[in-house]
Amino acid sequence: MTSPADPTAAQPRAAQARAAQPNGLGVTFGLLGDEWTLLLLRVALSGGKRYSDFRDRLPISHAVLSGRLERLVSEGLLERHVYQVRPERSEYLLTPKGSSIWPLLLAIWTWERRWVTSHSYATPPIRHLTCGNEMSPEYCCNACGGAALPESVTLSWGPAGGWDRSTPGAHTRRRAAHSGRSESSAFYPDTMTVFGNRWSAVIVAAAFAGVRRFRDFEAFLSPPPIVLSERLTALCTREIFEQVQLVDRSDWSEYRLTRKGSDLFPVLATVVDWSERWHSEPEGPVLRRTHTTCGAEFRGMLVCDHCHAAVRGHEIDLSNA
Repeated sequence: MTSPADPTAAQPRAAQARAAQPNGLGVTFGLLGDEWTLLLLRVALSGGKRYSDFRDRLPISHAVLSGRLERLVSEGLLERHVYQVRPERSEYLLTPKGSSIWPLLLAIWTWERRWVTSHSYATPPIRHLTCGNEMSPEYCCNACGGAALPESVTLSWGPAGGWDRSTPGAHTRRRAAHSGRSESSAFYPDTMTVFGNRWSAVIVAAAFAGVRRFRDFEAFLSPPPIVLSERLTALCTREIFEQVQLVDRSDWSEYRLTRKGSDLFPVLATVVDWSERWHSEPEGPVLRRTHTTCGAEFRGMLVCDHCHAAVRGHEIDLSNA
């Protein structure tokens, strides 16, 4: 993947105006860059509706659960429906916006099944109802059907793009570094390394765009240095990044995506797909994406690896997820 406005040549974010409002991608990273949000949506997509459904299926405190459900309602991913007045009881129903997150969850599931063998629980199979097979979907170009790989998709900033607007704002309190791993890490543990902190996903996205050195991550994304150091260490520990000493400068090192990290491309790409649908900007797209294989404007789709048909949300069995 080529960089959107070469990060080594573009003006550093630290030197740009701080008043810029996050664009749709920055808003999306802020919304999904929370350790519980995707897990709650996973429960909702697999049939959970009532407060007790979420509480019983996740090791989450009442305070955190109430806060996250309230935010998902305010962001339009869930709708609170009162089904009993005395005593008042509610259920949380997926909206079209919330339901459409399924490609991201499916991409996460595929990546975890492929790369993470040390789950504390079995990652359940997912069946494609159209052909009846258990599947590991592939990410392809919607125009030509060809494989969508990091090296086959070129990027450039659109009218609403730029590093200064594409990084997330804070929405939830950052967990202290000494407090240990969250219980949510037991679910999709390596994915939580990427999405469990609002900075991790955008750091990985920047790596796909060609950013490699600590000082460049710091200059273009402007995270607090201690947070950047923690995130890079965590990503290296999970073997998503590898730290490589430069031959010509032994005092310098780069953080490069491993094969495991590069395979996160469909996950990050589906985040962009979802963001473009639900958080579009009036001045135009955040990113311009081109599939070099066919030359078309890139839009991604998930394809069944057995029957090679495009996967639709109503055609997958999530009952065991």
